[in-house]
Amino acid sequence: MFDAHLHIVDPRFPLVANHGYLPPTFTTADYLARAVPLGVTGGAVVSGSFQGFDQTYLLDALARLGPAFVGVTQLPPDVPDGRIAELDAAGVRAIRFNVRRGGSATLDHLDRLARRVHEIAGWHAELYLDARDLPDLLPVLTALPRVSIDHLGLSREGLPHLLRLVEHGARVKATGFGRFDADVPTTLRAVAAVDPQALLAGTDLPSTRAPRPFRNADLDLVADTLGPDLAPAVLYDNAHALYRPRG
Repeated sequence: MFDAHLHIVDPRFPLVANHGYLPPTFTTADYLARAVPLGVTGGAVVSGSFQGFDQTYLLDALARLGPAFVGVTQLPPDVPDGRIAELDAAGVRAIRFNVRRGGSATLDHLDRLARRVHEIAGWHAELYLDARDLPDLLPVLTALPRVSIDHLGLSREGLPHLLRLVEHGARVKATGFGRFDADVPTTLRAVAAVDPQALLAGTDLPSTRAPRPFRNADLDLVADTLGPDLAPAVLYDNAHALYRPRG
């Protein structure tokens, strides 16, 4: 499996309280102990709101996890071109806009910053938001080279907007089922019916602030819902193609 969404929380590196919240420690060793028995062989380490624009933790995590893992980071609007190139060389493959929690560049900078990182390093943009908010963003998002939406877009009400974005090539993370307010199998089938390459499965470990954290059965749900024809791509191939790990 390629884990399309995981977090590492290492207190040796800067952490920023988000609305008073600091997550518990979850190191690369903690992650591997939990993920290797699931058959995880690579994945995407995603920066959280509590990590702001710091990449020191991310670069350390990627060095420890190895070239099969990539990074998704948050960057300020004035980040130099050279820094983007350096991060790409270290295995970073996407920029994140955390609309729901903050800690990232704001949506005012989405279009320009997403285009810059794509032009310099081929990165895509990832958004953590409620899909109910997509209508105002669709003109910008559908014009970007590639975008990914976290956690199935979080809401049943937003699903029609999410599917419209998928029609334009967006990817959708089949992650964080405990954050999602609708029927997961129905939503997985709906996204796959529009574009079978769109879904990317992941653990969302350690599921910070999730009403219900990740459980192993979530991956079984993906496999059972999509069946042998689609599940292998969702569990590995789609994310591997998007993230382009170094090894």
